[in-house]
Amino acid sequence: MSVLTRDEAQARAQFLDVQQYTIDLDLTAGEETFDSRTVIQFTALAAGDTFVELKPATLRSISLDGHPLNPSDLTENRFPLTSLTAGPHELRVDAAMRYSRTGEGMHRFTDPTDNETYVYTQLFMEDVQRVFAAFDQPDLKSVFALTVTAPEDWTVLGNGIAQHTGDGHWTIAPTPPVSTYLVAVAAGPWHSMTTEHAGLPFGIHCRRSLAPHLDADADEILGITRACFDRFQEKFDEPYPFDSYDQAFVPEFNAGAMENPGLVTFRDEFIYRSAVTDTERQTRGMVIAHEMAHMWFGDLVTLAWWDDIWLNESFAEYMGYQTLAEATRFTDTWVDFGVSRKGWGYDADQRPSTHPVAPDPAAVPDTASAMLNFDGISYAKGASALRQLVAWLGEKDFLAGINTHFARHKFGNATLADFIDNLASATDRDVHAWADQWLRTTGVDTLTPHLTEADTTWSLTVDHHGTRPHRITVGAYDHAIDTQGGPDRLVLRERFEIGIPQERTTQDGPREGDGTTTRPGRRPALVVLNDNDLTYAKVRLDPDSWHTAQDSLSGIPDALTRAVIWNAARDMVRDGELAPTTYLEAARNHLPHETDLALLRGVLTFADTQIAARYITPQDRPAALATLTALTRDLIRRTEDSTNPGLRLTAVRHFIDAATQPDTIHGWLTDGTVPGGPELDPELRWRILTRLAVLGATDETAIAAELEADPSATGQEGAARCRAALPTPEAKAAAWHAMFTDDTLSNYLFIATAQGFWQPEQTDLVSAYVPRYYPDATALAVRRGPAIAEAAGRHAFPVCAIDADSVHLGEQALTDQALIPALRRKLTDQIDDLRRALAVRNAH
Repeated sequence: MSVLTRDEAQARAQFLDVQQYTIDLDLTAGEETFDSRTVIQFTALAAGDTFVELKPATLRSISLDGHPLNPSDLTENRFPLTSLTAGPHELRVDAAMRYSRTGEGMHRFTDPTDNETYVYTQLFMEDVQRVFAAFDQPDLKSVFALTVTAPEDWTVLGNGIAQHTGDGHWTIAPTPPVSTYLVAVAAGPWHSMTTEHAGLPFGIHCRRSLAPHLDADADEILGITRACFDRFQEKFDEPYPFDSYDQAFVPEFNAGAMENPGLVTFRDEFIYRSAVTDTERQTRGMVIAHEMAHMWFGDLVTLAWWDDIWLNESFAEYMGYQTLAEATRFTDTWVDFGVSRKGWGYDADQRPSTHPVAPDPAAVPDTASAMLNFDGISYAKGASALRQLVAWLGEKDFLAGINTHFARHKFGNATLADFIDNLASATDRDVHAWADQWLRTTGVDTLTPHLTEADTTWSLTVDHHGTRPHRITVGAYDHAIDTQGGPDRLVLRERFEIGIPQERTTQDGPREGDGTTTRPGRRPALVVLNDNDLTYAKVRLDPDSWHTAQDSLSGIPDALTRAVIWNAARDMVRDGELAPTTYLEAARNHLPHETDLALLRGVLTFADTQIAARYITPQDRPAALATLTALTRDLIRRTEDSTNPGLRLTAVRHFIDAATQPDTIHGWLTDGTVPGGPELDPELRWRILTRLAVLGATDETAIAAELEADPSATGQEGAARCRAALPTPEAKAAAWHAMFTDDTLSNYLFIATAQGFWQPEQTDLVSAYVPRYYPDATALAVRRGPAIAEAAGRHAFPVCAIDADSVHLGEQALTDQALIPALRRKLTDQIDDLRRALAVRNAH
């Protein structure tokens, strides 16, 4: 397949003006293909040649201005349009297109619960070509008018208001000018709930088998939607730019969600069929807010080329967390961001594959390379940079610049230069210099405090390893005077702001440079840099503060401060400066007293998936799991009164994952409940069965019985995960064949199988598959494309093979020229993580 290059896109954008697509889709043609008929009205601004993209199963006919063209001229995904005259033209294309099972293009899913079928589009980057013919690039915006024929009992959703005209025919209101990748259709026997807000129709939709679960959460979902919508209307001068707002929760979705104008699609795991914590509900709320922010930043104003993807994602990420905190009951969103998202950015920024938030255009020469930048840098680091920008500019000037940006470029395209110019128009600060320092550089700065004390003052000097300026808050804490005799609590003495490089006053006024901040009083027991987590930098603690934190971390009053310290400890482990066992000891001592669910989940997840599984040796893993078992058992005991069900659920989940003996969790499964609650819902039952499979304490008969009780899509995934986790040569061979030979697994079933395959307890059993992985994954990626390639690199990688031979094997694999970009990027990251894990082990 030919990928579109930046140069080709720029040339075509100067050559064409596209007025309208009229698209007719027939979804009644069978289970393998659907019919797609497209009329494109466009103007050639000069005489010349160009091409249109499509990936059909069969190209039945194509004509230009009423003259038939030869369908055999289609080469890969391009059809040449030659000798165009300057002026208006009409292109007609009639094709049969393939349904997808990988979440790309028009994905088709049959629900095993009730045998109902659903289809939906995901057209991001270059997958519109799988659904209809298009001049497929973001800066050739156009009006899209769609009609859809579907089975009579289906409902069709689109970017605009959809009307059923009879006999399964649906007409979707034409869009304003939008980019090709934002067109959306979702069709099936949806369970829908509709309402009206601010004079617009709102709807939420899911497959019928999830109807009771959507109904249970509808008030919350719609309440968050309304609240965020109203808050965005207050923030932005430009009104909501589309005619309706539908949110469809769709099966086997590859991303968290997609910002299609007027029809946001979400992965339907956000319709909870089992118990969840408030933090998980907050995450769903953040995604709702994130996608809504895209209606302005991404849909109303769209990037001109994919090097500016951060303009979409960083902005929506920042606005998602900030607006949810402002508009809903979820007021502590930045704690979750700090402990769960920020590390994603830090990790990505320390790998060989790192890139600037705003990469050089030359680094994104085509769509294949652009796809690689949907990572922790474009999301978490970019959002952190914007949060620091707001702290530096002030929110008033930031929003003024944003509103200027919307006004100047609405229904058009914009670049980084446009964005920075518009921000600069609202402030006297040098935003261009800030952009160069923050958006054009790579890597993570590190801030290390040095403290000294005099008779009546103490002084702070910050060692700044890096290049970016920072505006941070410093927190100074003292031991509380506890009348019961325990100095385990800390109280805030003061918070103060400093600039780094620190501001020093001279006769000519403030200037940037090295300096020391002096404060009155004795030195605090604990000093925390970046106390409000407003900048993007790794922080360290001075030795006395670290000693205080080890003793009193759970006694710090502010959850965000605790998150900053836990992140510092996490980074120290990853950098080989703190023994993984010391982190586990801190978790053992302090998590039994933790009240913030996001913090609890984030620390336990790092302790389980990184420390116990990767950063300590296999010989030390049983002791690490024993620590986690004791810790989670304490949490379960602490919550016996059921006053904190989310904390208890988190503890139960991690107790299951850390189990080294099957008896307790097998008893829970048999009884259908944890003593004192909760009763086991499907998620907990499959979680226990997966762990029992790893431990060799269950078999195919038990898995089949569980699947019979829960034949849902998630049940199918649970069974695939369990079967792949069984510690027998036969089970591993069957799972490997399903992943790398059979080619019939959907994207979700592939991921579930991969998640079960590699287990730290089974390294000897699967060691022979480590050298097989690289050639098999390379061939699979070529056959099945980027979505499965990404899944193979992320989930099927031998993460437990941590030794020098495995690192060398991976490095050799990267020399294979057959690697497609999506897989090469994942392997580059995974192999670097192997190196880091090995270095951590060797450091201690």
